[in-house]
Amino acid sequence: QVQLVESGGGLVQAGGSLRLSCAASGRAFSTYAMGWFRQAPGKERVIVAGISSSGGTTYYRESVKGRFLMSRDNNKNTVYLQMNSLKPEDTAVYYCAAAANYGYSLAIRDYDSWGQGTQVTVSS
Repeated sequence: QVQLVESGGGLVQAGGSLRLSCAASGRAFSTYAMGWFRQAPGKERVIVAGISSSGGTTYYRESVKGRFLMSRDNNKNTVYLQMNSLKPEDTAVYYCAAAANYGYSLAIRDYDSWGQGTQVTVSS
């Protein structure tokens, strides 16, 4: 089992930036995929970005490409989501998640450990 603790959410004006962090513990961090998901009120939870166990492969949903950057530091057991040029439509609760049985996955069903979530609010 993997334990995940997120930090870094908050309120920001449109065009601003935030960096989310997610610290993991419990299993060898460098062996599994990580993802950032978000859920807006009344909407389903969707993947925002994913990264492979080594960090060599990343994925971004179309609406955040060129604005968000996901990275991981396997020495610090931490993943990050740098969010730039934020838009009001980015407002959501953001969750980091671990797919402990996969080196890389974009399928939400593969993610079996979840952080508590952190609120990101972008004002217009």
